[in-house]
Amino acid sequence: MDTSIRVEQRDAVAVISLNRPDKLNAFTPDMQRALQDVLTGVERNEEIRAVVLTGEGRAFCAGQDLESIQHHPDLNYGEVLKQGYNPLILKLTKLEKPVIAAINGVAAGAGVSLALACDFRIASERASLIQSFVNIGLIPDSGSTWLLPRIIGLTKAIELMFLGEKISAVDAARIGLIHRTCPPEQLLPEAMALAERLGKLPTKAIGMTKRALYKGLGNTLEQSLEYEAQLQELAGRTNDHQEGLRAFFEKRTPEYQGR
Repeated sequence: MDTSIRVEQRDAVAVISLNRPDKLNAFTPDMQRALQDVLTGVERNEEIRAVVLTGEGRAFCAGQDLESIQHHPDLNYGEVLKQGYNPLILKLTKLEKPVIAAINGVAAGAGVSLALACDFRIASERASLIQSFVNIGLIPDSGSTWLLPRIIGLTKAIELMFLGEKISAVDAARIGLIHRTCPPEQLLPEAMALAERLGKLPTKAIGMTKRALYKGLGNTLEQSLEYEAQLQELAGRTNDHQEGLRAFFEKRTPEYQGR
């Protein structure tokens, strides 16, 4: 039984933990598949309304486990990405439930990409992030070249990717790479509080908003206007919208069910 991914459901929140602390939660193919399977289960479980993704031990995720490829000089890195990382990143960005990365320690390489694919990023004040690919003669992958410049701008993305220097969580928050930092002992409580807050909101509308945002990054204004109209038609038919309207007119707090 694969134990590299732990998942715990706390009411409407799924807490997913990368669980290879002795290897700084570095990815292996089995771990990638296990995480994809867990996310598929979360996607299908209507009781789960939000997700917290974190790491066990002193790291969030150190990226690829280099020891696992050390003795495979002919390994096709492109296939590794196509079969493992790329589907995982797409799964996260297409998951129509809010995902919070609780960055408890170092995030390096594809570990940064994993965090970038989440909707919110909260980090321990002791955490750090590094686009480490250039330090071993590789290019940033797992969506980093698409996500990072869109999050922090091209100028800063070039600096982080070309130089491969570590950035502290505090500095990462300053440039908009993460949303905020907190003391280590408050990280999971803060992430849970945000997840619980999101879990009480209209999940369908949030999911459609996420869909529109990612599609909009490659659309013209005209295309986005048309897509918004399509999604709004769907949102207008949800139970949550009807509940929101009733609550508005009855002057009460809505009780959304994510339907």
